[in-house]
Amino acid sequence: MNDTLVQGAYIVAGLLFILALSGLSKHETARMGNRYGIVGMAIALIVTVVAAVAGTSLDGEPASEGSGLPGLALIVPAVAVAAVIGIALARRVEMTGMPELIAMLHSFVGLAAVLVGWNSSYENNVAYPTVHDVEVFVGVLIGAVTLTGSIIAYLKLSAKIKSARLVLPAHNELNLAIVAALFVMTVIYCLTSRDAEFARQLELGGMTLMALFLGWHLVMSIGGGDMPVVVSMLNSYSGWAAAAAGFLLSNDLLIITGALVGSSGAYLSYIMCMAMNRSFLSVIAGGFGVEAGSTAVEGDYGEHREITVDDAARLLADASSVVITPGYGMATAQAQHAVAELTKNLRAKGVDVRFGIHPVAGRLPGHMNVLLAEAKVPYDIVQEMDEINDDFANTDVVLVIGANDTVNPAAIDQPGSPIAGMPVLQVWEAKDVIAFKRSMATGYAGVQNPLFFKANTQMLFGDAKRRVEDILKAL
Repeated sequence: MNDTLVQGAYIVAGLLFILALSGLSKHETARMGNRYGIVGMAIALIVTVVAAVAGTSLDGEPASEGSGLPGLALIVPAVAVAAVIGIALARRVEMTGMPELIAMLHSFVGLAAVLVGWNSSYENNVAYPTVHDVEVFVGVLIGAVTLTGSIIAYLKLSAKIKSARLVLPAHNELNLAIVAALFVMTVIYCLTSRDAEFARQLELGGMTLMALFLGWHLVMSIGGGDMPVVVSMLNSYSGWAAAAAGFLLSNDLLIITGALVGSSGAYLSYIMCMAMNRSFLSVIAGGFGVEAGSTAVEGDYGEHREITVDDAARLLADASSVVITPGYGMATAQAQHAVAELTKNLRAKGVDVRFGIHPVAGRLPGHMNVLLAEAKVPYDIVQEMDEINDDFANTDVVLVIGANDTVNPAAIDQPGSPIAGMPVLQVWEAKDVIAFKRSMATGYAGVQNPLFFKANTQMLFGDAKRRVEDILKAL
């Protein structure tokens, strides 16, 4: 295949990826942005496979032995199997499981980068050996950190392990020592003669194991309240891992795509850290600078009060303004469609209904926005925390549906809390608050919520979807 056609197709695919990112930045254009991404990836895959069959490498040079039709015989079955698995998982996964699925997909990118790096380490006929060795080391390093970090994120998000921070003795010093050791090992690997193949394999293997441990330790050291930022951070890592693989494979499009994902993921992580009043360096470095003594403040908050469905319906019917603050519990109960119907009903009665979305509501950036868009909730009544926080004092009723940590006043009132300093939706300033929960259990960060014991808060226990449907019937 002509090299000009390959590079031209890659430029088109790269532009489509940029359009995809731009489209995904707004609700109204997100669907089109997703389509741009699909078309761009389809072009990239087709051109890459055709170029391999035609006997042209990804950098325009003659392809290596094993390409062409024999290579196609290996590629097509692998792509077919992967497509079947991917489609099956995508069709089966619920929105509640999307964060875990994304974390696992990040781990696959990390594993691919590790395998590409190891395979490239056996190449001897390279123009710039030292540069190539650095590429191999960096690619394997980023890939290994992404691999184990993403697996731990998956386990935490799926509640297979505890979400609380793991704080090893001198954990910050341990991370710094590993980073310093990895730098030294990179220099040693580059200086080791290519004739000493066994020694080079030992050095690369030792670095891989150390990087795998670093990825595990970084994410284990981050608490549950910061996991949405961790998912975004791992998305960035996976992008840089893909870019590193692109350098090793001489694939310009993989470099561009990886850089787009890496930079956009890093910027999103930074924005979320600012919204949560968290240190960006602390989060990406596994809680660097955070003391181990940050624990929940215990106390006697008194007794909570319960409300019946009929009384909740009466409060809503008499209200002139209502704000709904959804959380992960709404996703778990799949209550978004019932909530959308309740919104439609109340607005038809002349009630001003809006939604307040915390930047890290759910387990994934934009989780709640996607659920509400799926349920056809109008975009113009879905507002971010900064837009709606000043309006709670003038709100008649707030419905807290499955949210916990994002509406916890302990973030403001308790300096020793693990979520201290995190901006929250100040729903307690409203006249009345109705909190939908299955039980009085703590939230994902593992801390009690004083909101549920305040005088203007009443609890409505049970499955959120059923309780909302019951309110609709009562109305």
